[in-house]
Amino acid sequence: MLAIRNCKFFKNSQLVIDQTVLIDSGKIQAFITGDIPTGYAIIDAKGQLLTPGFLELQIYGSGGNLFSAYPTVDTLKQMDADLISKGTTGFLACLATNTMEVFYEAITAAKAYRKEAKGFLGLHLEGPFLNPKRRGAHVEALICKASLEEVKKLIAFADGTVKMMTIAAELQDDEVIQYLLDQGIILSLGHSDATFEQATAAYNKGISTTTHLFNAMPSIHHRAPNLPMAVFNHPTAMASIIADGQHVNFEVIKMSYQLMKERLFLITDAVTECQIGPYQHRLNGDKFITPDGTLSGSNITLLDAVRNCVNHCAIPLSSALAMASLHPAKAIKKDDHYGSIEVGKAADLLLLNDELILQKAFLAGVEYLITNN
Repeated sequence: MLAIRNCKFFKNSQLVIDQTVLIDSGKIQAFITGDIPTGYAIIDAKGQLLTPGFLELQIYGSGGNLFSAYPTVDTLKQMDADLISKGTTGFLACLATNTMEVFYEAITAAKAYRKEAKGFLGLHLEGPFLNPKRRGAHVEALICKASLEEVKKLIAFADGTVKMMTIAAELQDDEVIQYLLDQGIILSLGHSDATFEQATAAYNKGISTTTHLFNAMPSIHHRAPNLPMAVFNHPTAMASIIADGQHVNFEVIKMSYQLMKERLFLITDAVTECQIGPYQHRLNGDKFITPDGTLSGSNITLLDAVRNCVNHCAIPLSSALAMASLHPAKAIKKDDHYGSIEVGKAADLLLLNDELILQKAFLAGVEYLITNN
């Protein structure tokens, strides 16, 4: 049992101060002032900000190996440890368009690792069912249209480890989309050339979110509204966005937040250095590029993204934190367990100082070593 005393935190965007948070059995049990019951180990937060742990729904590697190049239990274990140390307490390991052999290897690793997983929540398959016209850094030769038989085989083998898929809905058959939705897969519209009408129809069918808003999709045109306008206009469709200042200009992030509010969430889309396989990334300043110079993944953490939202996008701190915690939790329908500091929710928590530097990280109430960044 753990008591975190003398902390402050946001509740419904309002700052609550001088509270003690009681944790037991990996969950938040109560908020109190005054004396702490006996039996609790006590951590003095010294007035620092307690926040929900961050949820990353799209990351390719962290701490060393790129998952698609090394789709193993060891890579997932490495990502788990590194991400927790940087404030990300839950994540979906992402795979870009690849061979089916690699997808099956990654799923095999995910199934083997899930019993000992800490922050690892499952897989996000970004491809191969994309639009080659908007492939970005994805390998065009590996992009294909989905067949129902192939999808059924893949999802059956996954046995619940595939949580999310990015697809270009305008190129997929309705029966494929409906099957994936029926299996509880979170579908995200991305690497897509959808028109306004096509994107709106996809959202109305049940595709609930959008992959890295503005990247790998048509730009807004005042005479031809398209995918970005469709997600702005839709009442429930969500979208992820990469707040590194490289993939999307900070002013555009600011505008997107003003239009979408709780429907917008942060991802890093981060990769690591890799010199093997179809996805080779090298660091170029503060971003990663492929050998032909195409912009690929970011080189930020979710905490970096939160700081960028506050410092460069005029987004309130409470909202920026929610974009990295509560909003992604809602996107994967896990906000009953993650994403906010409430009684009964997972005690996946961070302590940040006034400069938003990570001081402590807790997963299910257990403190982990951190790597300040």
